[in-house]
Amino acid sequence: MTATNDPLLSELLALALEAAERAGALLRDGRPDDLGVAATKSSPIDVVTEMDIAAEKLITGFLAGRRPHDGFLGEEGAATAGTSGVRWVIDPLDGTVNYLYGLPTWAVSIAAERDGETVVGVVAVPMRGETCRAVLGGGAYAGDKPLGCRPAPPLDQALVATGFNYVTAVRGHQADVAQRLIPRLRDIRRSGSAAVDLCDVAAGRLDGYYERGLNPWDLAAGDLIAREAGAVTGGRPGQRPSYDLTVAASPGVFGPLQALLDEYGAWHD
Repeated sequence: MTATNDPLLSELLALALEAAERAGALLRDGRPDDLGVAATKSSPIDVVTEMDIAAEKLITGFLAGRRPHDGFLGEEGAATAGTSGVRWVIDPLDGTVNYLYGLPTWAVSIAAERDGETVVGVVAVPMRGETCRAVLGGGAYAGDKPLGCRPAPPLDQALVATGFNYVTAVRGHQADVAQRLIPRLRDIRRSGSAAVDLCDVAAGRLDGYYERGLNPWDLAAGDLIAREAGAVTGGRPGQRPSYDLTVAASPGVFGPLQALLDEYGAWHD
């Protein structure tokens, strides 16, 4: 049985889509006018709002009610092993600072792993009215529209996105890398949401994307969506995407971009 006609994966996709839709509606329609910071994480500018917490509770409650034996890993603290072999990897609000400021680029990211392999990914971007999805081996879609990455241009004509860490020393190094990279590219974009950037690679809106400091919940769903749309993803040469480095790009852009990032030491301080 292939991934595309596996009843379990169909079930997981349907649940992820519904959970993302519910959380997206809560975040879009329930944002208080006086929204403030509820807590901080890695630094005083790495923030959590009450809506991040509420969205994760909604997602985990919905999924646990339908699949009580699954595991969870969520940005805002959900962490249970489960016994079914399925684990949900959840970022209830990717792009929290954008959301806090009223900017539209934020997303709900939900991935399902089976025996450690990501098999379903859903990224809902409510302010775009768009939900991207993928099942392992089944392609990537935005709604009913198939997604495909752009034909690869020469690197100096590639539009590439990145993001910056909230730890000051790391940000400074990332700025140095970006400064060296910009003359080698068409330009660099910075949206503030890793999940959205990965989906934009999948949709052909970007030629590539890289970032250091991503956690599993930041990249699990978007990485699958990008790969199923024909993009290549990885970390340092020969490695998978990780906290050290995540790279996603059209096949012809990936190798040159990854090589430059490795040359510039994008994976360390």
